[in-house]
Amino acid sequence: MLSNLVCLGRHTVTGLLCTSGRQFHDWSADYRMYSVPRFQPEGIFGTVLSGVLEFLKPQEPLVTAMDDSLVRKCGKRTPGVSYRRDPLGPPFSVNFITAQRFLQLSAVALEGTHPCAARMIPVDFTHAPSPKKPRKSATKECWDAYRRLKRAMSINRLGAERLHHCRKLLDETDPQRPLWVTVDGRFTNGVVLKNLPEKTTVIGRIRGDAKLYYLPQAQTSGPGRKRRYGDRAPTPDQLRCDQAEPWREVRAFACGKIHNFKVKTLARLRWRSAGGRRDLKLIVIAPLGYRLRKGSKLMYRRPAYLICTDPTISVEKILQAYIWRWDIEVNFRDEKQLIGVGQAQVRNQNSVQSAPAMAVASYAILLLAAEKGSRDTGLASAPSKPRWRSRRPKRRQSTGDLISQLRAELLAEAINDGHFSGFLTNHTHVVKPEKYPIDFKSALVYATA
Repeated sequence: MLSNLVCLGRHTVTGLLCTSGRQFHDWSADYRMYSVPRFQPEGIFGTVLSGVLEFLKPQEPLVTAMDDSLVRKCGKRTPGVSYRRDPLGPPFSVNFITAQRFLQLSAVALEGTHPCAARMIPVDFTHAPSPKKPRKSATKECWDAYRRLKRAMSINRLGAERLHHCRKLLDETDPQRPLWVTVDGRFTNGVVLKNLPEKTTVIGRIRGDAKLYYLPQAQTSGPGRKRRYGDRAPTPDQLRCDQAEPWREVRAFACGKIHNFKVKTLARLRWRSAGGRRDLKLIVIAPLGYRLRKGSKLMYRRPAYLICTDPTISVEKILQAYIWRWDIEVNFRDEKQLIGVGQAQVRNQNSVQSAPAMAVASYAILLLAAEKGSRDTGLASAPSKPRWRSRRPKRRQSTGDLISQLRAELLAEAINDGHFSGFLTNHTHVVKPEKYPIDFKSALVYATA
């Protein structure tokens, strides 16, 4: 796990071996650790979740974000690799790539009192493959089995399962703490909303033309089942354009400072996709104005429409929780570009899940250690920076700064090996597992090879 953080080249299994100076030893055990189910990521992520809970006050909700991400792969025979829509493709053309898909849950570690900044720390990472599609000439039984398997392995059903798993871990440590989950429009559907665990609230995006309903009138007597839906409510876009409904300002922390957002709300609504048994709150956020440069034309972004499965939560807290969700995209970027998730060239069914999960778990522990260290002793002194880097004080250290600090601490002694420490060798019986030291020479040779 240390090699995952300080490796200087590609984060393959070979790169991790060279970073720890074990390239001249038998490497079969390292591959078996991934291929044979020896590494259990749930145990490490459970420890990270317990560490995140230490930053929260009693009865304060645990705010999480759930989203999926693609890891590009070239080999089509690797388990889980299939054609996916390229999220970075241009809007005028749909591009396809071969990639693996993973689902991640990140929890919020608050950095002050509401409204404030926060850092997302991964607490769950799961491989989310799709079943292999049969040929056109396959039998009807094969196609029926494929359709059943496709519904069972859908990303939404997997998301509902991981929410139950997270709720179970939370009940083991703090059963009274509520769980909030912020999602995008992909997970705001009936599969997730109808299968929520107890004491769990979903805050998600919704379409502007969604059909919503008011609560039905009280039905005290009469035959038949009781009504779930009342009269039609305005759609989110109709509520935004309604001049009779006034805007009101809400304060939330975003982009390094507190901003004022204009919102409209409508509470106690029903939605057929939620099953008609949950009261929802609708929040319409006005499009924000921005300028590309000073004095340029004022342009606007698109409006946002949110729903919350708990109408009693204040609008300020709902909006702030959804703004915090952006940090999970930062997690994905750091995991792919800095930690090297997906670079390990493994093709075993178990390895494609455990190897990326190991890298994400090491990244989560690094962020958790940074949060605990900064709150105890303040921001650590990073190594000297070039003169073109900004000298302004940072609110928090980036992942690149944390990795540079870790490399400076671990590799400083490895570089200067001219000390006099080999006069006497004491042979003691080692009862603990061997902790491999970081070998700077091997890591440097591997990076420059």
